[in-house]
Amino acid sequence: YSRKIMGYKLSDDMSSENVVQALKMAIQNRKSTLPLIHHSDRGLQYCSKIYQEVLVKNGITPSMTDGYDCYQNALAERINGILKNEFLIYKCKDGQTLGKLIKTAIETYNAKRPHLSLMMKTPNFIHEKTSQVNLTG
Repeated sequence: YSRKIMGYKLSDDMSSENVVQALKMAIQNRKSTLPLIHHSDRGLQYCSKIYQEVLVKNGITPSMTDGYDCYQNALAERINGILKNEFLIYKCKDGQTLGKLIKTAIETYNAKRPHLSLMMKTPNFIHEKTSQVNLTG
């Protein structure tokens, strides 16, 4: 709803363990107590037992695309495109530099980049506003 990036993990592979770290970061940053649905494609890391167990343990309902149709996961693909095309435009010399660039890009995306679909508000603004409404009733 807010388009806020809640969790991420930079790694050399897409192993289930690395993706679980991103999920745990998102869960830790969560403010709302409302039920969650986690939508993803059918990547092996998202189908893995370890990933699904973390979802269940945290009361998150999994949702997956019907097949390998990128249009069914359009929001995630859009966010990835924005990060790659607007923020990650420099080649980094090493992983440490890339990690700093990604962190800065995500902070900028969440806090400073307004979205037309959010009535020119930032993801942080919408997320905080909605979280306050959800927590106070």
